[in-house]
Amino acid sequence: MKKFKLNNNLKYFVILSVLCFSLVAVFRPIVQNNLESIAVSAQPSKKNLPIYCVNTDEKKVAISFDAAWGADDTDELLTILKNNDVKATFFLCGYWVDKYPEEVKRIYEAGHEIGNHSNTHPHGSKISLEQNKNEIMEVHKKVKDLLDYDMDLYRPPFGEYNDTVLQAAKEVGYHTIQWDIDSLDWKEYGVEHEVNQVLNHKHLGNGSIMLFHNDAKYTPDSLDSILKGLKEKGYEIVPVGELIHKDNYYMDHEGRQFVKENTETNN
Repeated sequence: MKKFKLNNNLKYFVILSVLCFSLVAVFRPIVQNNLESIAVSAQPSKKNLPIYCVNTDEKKVAISFDAAWGADDTDELLTILKNNDVKATFFLCGYWVDKYPEEVKRIYEAGHEIGNHSNTHPHGSKISLEQNKNEIMEVHKKVKDLLDYDMDLYRPPFGEYNDTVLQAAKEVGYHTIQWDIDSLDWKEYGVEHEVNQVLNHKHLGNGSIMLFHNDAKYTPDSLDSILKGLKEKGYEIVPVGELIHKDNYYMDHEGRQFVKENTETNN
C-alpha cells in the first residue's frame, strides 16, 4: 500500500514538472519580448525624429496653434487663453505674418510663444536642404524685424518631414516640433468631438503636445472647455518652449524626448 502511494506521488510530481517546464517554454518568449519592448522605449532612436512629446514626471502639457490661413478667430482665441490664464505657442507661416502683422504683435504682446511654420507652407520633403533652410530663415527674419524676437521652434508644414527637413532645422538652430495629440479641429467634426478628442485622447499624459489651428471652425467654441478640462485633470498648460529640453537630451523611437543622464554615452 505504501509502495503504491509513493509511485502515485512520483507520477503526479513528474506530470507537474512537465507542465511547469511547458508553461515556462510558452510564456518565456512573451515575457522576454515585453521586457525588451519596455527597455527599447527608453533607448535613443537610431532614426532622426522631431519632438512629439516629452518624458516628464511633472503634469505639464503644451497647447499649440498653427497659423497658416485666416485670422478671424485669433482675437477670440487670445481672449479665451487669457481668461484661463494659459500661454500657448503659435506657429506662424511667413505669408501669414505679412498679411496679419498686427495679429502677430497681439499674440506676442499677450505673452504667447511664437514658432516658425515655414514661409510658404511647402512640402519640405520635396525640396532641397537649402530651400528648407530658406523657408525657415525667411520667416525668422520677418518675425525678428517685426518683434525683435528670435524663434527657435519649427513645425514643418503638413506635419511632414524627412532627414532633409530635420537637418535643415538643426543647421539653422531650430528644434523641430510635432505633436502627440491632434485635436482634429481641421476636420470640423463639431465642438463635442473636439473636446472629447483632446480630453479623452489615449496619448494624453505628462509632456503631451497638442495641435490646434487658429482658424478652425469649432475651436473657439471648444477651447474653453478643453482648457478647463485639462486643468481639472491636474495639468499645467505651458508653451512648447517651456516643456521641451533644448539641450542634453535624446529621442526614443516614438519621438518622446528624454533627458540625457550625465553617464549617458549615446548620441
